[in-house]
Amino acid sequence: MLDTQAMAHLSDVAVSIELETADMTLNIGPQHPSTHGVLRLTATVDGERVRDVKPVIGYMHRGYEKIVEARSYPQVITLINRIDWVSGFANEVPFVVAAEKLMELEVPERAQYIRLILTEMARMASHLAFMGSFPLELGAATPLMFAFRDRERVLDLIESVTGGRFHPNFNRIGGVKPAAGSGSATRKQVQDLPKGFLAETRAAMDEVFTSCDQLETLLAGNELFQARAKGVGVLSPEMAMAYGVTGPNLRATGVPFDLRKVEDYLPYGDFDFDVITADGGDSYSRWWVRLQEIRESAKIVQQAIDGIPSGPLQAKVPKIIKVPKGELYVRAENPKGEMGYYLVSEGSGGPYRLKIRSASFSNLSMLPYILEGALLPDIIAIMGSLDFVLGDVDR
Repeated sequence: MLDTQAMAHLSDVAVSIELETADMTLNIGPQHPSTHGVLRLTATVDGERVRDVKPVIGYMHRGYEKIVEARSYPQVITLINRIDWVSGFANEVPFVVAAEKLMELEVPERAQYIRLILTEMARMASHLAFMGSFPLELGAATPLMFAFRDRERVLDLIESVTGGRFHPNFNRIGGVKPAAGSGSATRKQVQDLPKGFLAETRAAMDEVFTSCDQLETLLAGNELFQARAKGVGVLSPEMAMAYGVTGPNLRATGVPFDLRKVEDYLPYGDFDFDVITADGGDSYSRWWVRLQEIRESAKIVQQAIDGIPSGPLQAKVPKIIKVPKGELYVRAENPKGEMGYYLVSEGSGGPYRLKIRSASFSNLSMLPYILEGALLPDIIAIMGSLDFVLGDVDR
């Protein structure tokens, strides 16, 4: 006859066997959660824990790299500002710089300053969209109102210069877009900044600083936000670099890498700004880095509008653009990370080949690593903290 201790042991074994469950495969998506785009995850879960996850992409594939082979250079600019539709202006810059380098064009300094101002505004608009959407995915609706209020102010300024909010199509090889020209041909001239733009921009930047303070007050000290974001989705700097992660997601792991400091695609060397890093590598760190980057972008814009030079806005270029034979790679620090174009020209009016390196593709590639072992409710929090756009992935 079994003693009491043996019976208790058998009882524990029976309970353990009873609670064992088979792994379950869940389909998360495909869905279109507003700005992110269409993504599907197939997740293998053990209870509330993720054992394995596979991203399924391609639902929005548009074939940019093949389409551009049958387009002229001005037409390509129209296409590529739609890759990451949240920061369209920034997509245009490295492509036109690649063509300008092959053509050995000297872009006027005023045009470069205008490009820089609008690129940093695109960064602010992108990060402010994140500042509204990420807390919302965790259940906090109030930050959305603050972030999108100031995002609209920034977009209004971009629209006043370019005529477009999401897809400006403003850059041109050699400078910026020429005005439509009213009246005789002698009155046609390169479009300059609208009247009052510099003063309105300075006022808007002051409001952006205030908005950042408000967002930090709302979230940084919020216990629920900290519980959902701190220590969740931790990414080490070694794994981030191994997966090719760039931008704020990389800097949130403590790696101070910013292409604005190492490349010469725009005159960032004329400006004083900090490369923001954090050492947590978690969802909270990714949020915090982007918040501070909004402040740094506002500082850059204020310096640029104070020191913007006078002069022409367009280099002398042929009426029909033909880029000399050659190839090169130009990369830029876009809001979501490294955006690069490997341009191959055979001397015609359009690219012979164009390879696009987009930030979201690499930033999304490490989802299987970062989601392994995560709780089911944290999947959305982690993905939201990565700030990706599927048009950027499925280019």
